[in-house]
Amino acid sequence: MKLLPWQQADWHQLAHGFERLPGALLLAGPQGIGKDRFARFLAQSLLCEQPLADHAACGECEACRWFAAGNHPDYRYLAPENREDDKGARRLAQIKIEAIRDMIDFAQLTAHRGGRRVIVLEPAEALNLAAANALLKILEEPPEDVHFILVAHRPRRLLPTLLSRCRTLVLTPPDAGQALEWLTANGVADAGQELAHAGGAPFALTEPERIPLRERLIDTLAHPDAGQILAVTAELDRARLALAEPLDWLRKWLHDLMSVTLAGPVRYHPERQAELSRLAGRTDAARLVRFDRELLERVPFGQHTLNVRLQLEALLFDYQSLFAAARAA
Repeated sequence: MKLLPWQQADWHQLAHGFERLPGALLLAGPQGIGKDRFARFLAQSLLCEQPLADHAACGECEACRWFAAGNHPDYRYLAPENREDDKGARRLAQIKIEAIRDMIDFAQLTAHRGGRRVIVLEPAEALNLAAANALLKILEEPPEDVHFILVAHRPRRLLPTLLSRCRTLVLTPPDAGQALEWLTANGVADAGQELAHAGGAPFALTEPERIPLRERLIDTLAHPDAGQILAVTAELDRARLALAEPLDWLRKWLHDLMSVTLAGPVRYHPERQAELSRLAGRTDAARLVRFDRELLERVPFGQHTLNVRLQLEALLFDYQSLFAAARAA
């Protein structure tokens, strides 16, 4: 496990007080900048039995070999459950109280290697209320030599009492050059365009198999038509995506459209400048702002089990009306 190039300064800051690390550390920052990588690097370093001078893991001791193999007995990783029920319906992705109870049992055991135990929880926003309260109780009196590393994309969504029990480290995002160089070195096709679509976050790229779906939706947004809307929403529904992903694509397109309407730059879709400019001439900022508010109302339900197809159809027909209203004015 290696640090990403843009994480070196953050690690030096953390390593400076490594022996005084708190029992609970919250790693915060925008989604897709590599916070989970930093969390695992820190976890391995805490468990390493022959750490380097800067407290980084040696990568060679038995503890590091176990960690690399994914079976270190003193390490646990918690992430949301994201399954379907018996009827094939989507379930809300969350970290439930049962997982926290299992984690508490683990934290209270004696370490197999006689050293630290480490628990990484990511993302912390996925804790449901019961799980968050259960975690809060153990953070109030954490067991000795147990380190909790929480990763949060939106820390303000966490309980204030939970935040108060953690020390927060805001991680540095990469600049455009660093992100593009890293993606290119790792063989990402169309790295510049994909990085733009991800808003500069190299770990927020659309999964390769979903890029055609995203482009179908963007084509529909560029040329809004009732038949295309029905076709693309059916296609997205067959792909069994949660609402959050197409909603994110839609919001990014709207961001660029609003920016062009106000003579601003295109951030996410530079290759679609001409289409955005054409659409900007058929609507106005006030209509776009109202539609943006409608999208924002859907964000909290991005992982919910509501009918995704019906929601998308309603949103896209509202989007189409932005331009029909302009023609009628």
